[in-house]
Amino acid sequence: MANAQSQPALSPDGSPQSAPSLRTETMQLELLQFPPGEGQVHSQNAHTLFVNLTTRPIDYLQTQDGKTHTGLYRRGDFTLTPADLRFFARWQGTENCLKIQLGDRFLRSVAQETLTGNRDRLSLIPTFQSRNGQIEAIATLLLAELQQNQSGGALYLDSLANVLAVQLLRNYSSTLVQLPNYEGGLPPHHLRQVLEYVDAYLTEEIKLADLAQLLSMSPFHFSRLFKQSMGLSPHQYLIQQRVERAKRLLKQGDRAIVEIALECGFNSHSHLSKQFRQVTGMTPNAFRKS
Repeated sequence: MANAQSQPALSPDGSPQSAPSLRTETMQLELLQFPPGEGQVHSQNAHTLFVNLTTRPIDYLQTQDGKTHTGLYRRGDFTLTPADLRFFARWQGTENCLKIQLGDRFLRSVAQETLTGNRDRLSLIPTFQSRNGQIEAIATLLLAELQQNQSGGALYLDSLANVLAVQLLRNYSSTLVQLPNYEGGLPPHHLRQVLEYVDAYLTEEIKLADLAQLLSMSPFHFSRLFKQSMGLSPHQYLIQQRVERAKRLLKQGDRAIVEIALECGFNSHSHLSKQFRQVTGMTPNAFRKS
């Protein structure tokens, strides 16, 4: 679970390959696959999660914050290394893990905008071999985005980053913090403002922060209220609206599906087909013929 620069990443057949990675303004993802060995990480401005993905448990020796831990890591177990803390690991067997990094500035902005309690001295706790169902679920979604090499968009990834940050702050911080209760959804005029923005910029790369800023809210706060109002997350609503536009264009003529995909904010024919099938239960071609 480390940056072992002397060790190459492995493909499924054991041959070296470059490690798949994905970076946004809020988060960095990397899939690490290494033969038995050791490595270390020191990220001054980012908090690092290593989530184990091996199908069989793997032995680790790990050191951080002056403490050493040895354990048999199962799939879903993770280690948390706060920013500016040195981390060392030695492992037996082929390592396979997801490395997730959240910037310290981003984490602190989430804390200031989202949580109540004493936030001035807020810091994450170095953690060995922990399990958390919600964090594991978020990691599974992030892994799917990374493996498909077909991003669901900044809105989706930013939403996951915000939820992950809140989970870390609530469960692995040095200070007791609480999540305020937000009820009632967005006022109608605020909701209308957001929906009009999405419609106007449907083909653009809409970010969660863009929508939240319209209403001067934190991204996490906005996401919760939007879902209460619409029954969908902001990302789900965006995909729904893009699919609706694609349906109209598919019925208007015989334009190439890849052109329609790009005009609706999807990045490829396959991206449109995947999302279209999830929303409608059929492919764009089948819809056009129906």
